[in-house]
Amino acid sequence: MLGAKTRTGLLGTFVAFLGIIGVAYAASLPAPKERPILTISGKIGVTNKDSTAQFDRAMLESLGLITIETTTPWYEGKVKFEGISLDKLMKQVGANGQRVSVIALNDYATEIPMEDFGKYNVILALKRNGEYMPVRDKGPLFIVYLYDSNPELKSQTYYARSAWQVARIEVK
Repeated sequence: MLGAKTRTGLLGTFVAFLGIIGVAYAASLPAPKERPILTISGKIGVTNKDSTAQFDRAMLESLGLITIETTTPWYEGKVKFEGISLDKLMKQVGANGQRVSVIALNDYATEIPMEDFGKYNVILALKRNGEYMPVRDKGPLFIVYLYDSNPELKSQTYYARSAWQVARIEVK
């Protein structure tokens, strides 16, 4: 039988090991202070409510906003989008799947390979041209690729993955 001091030491060593290999644990994600605008579920290792990771706007913004400028089939000319890297967001929740299912407020759903997020620097946009996007104009969250960066991205395949009014992401 191990003594209390040994058990405490082993627990500390185990927690340190998890940190070294990049495994997050549920206690590392705070609960949202405002109404959540995004819920992530499925194959994730970091949660804050009922096996899901829920985020309010402030929590998403605290991950660091990045800005991209691109043309889209939905707006005229170049548009500036500000949001968070989906690659970074997936790492934040300890996602370990191969694809995600994205579900919008109107129940539109699309599947996206997780490799897209790093390969194409895909963002989850909160702002368009400096303004938060209202629900009536593709908000509050919109998946945006840097369409101008690669001719391959200017296709129906990637436009269909660009869900707006995003409410939920399930990692599969």
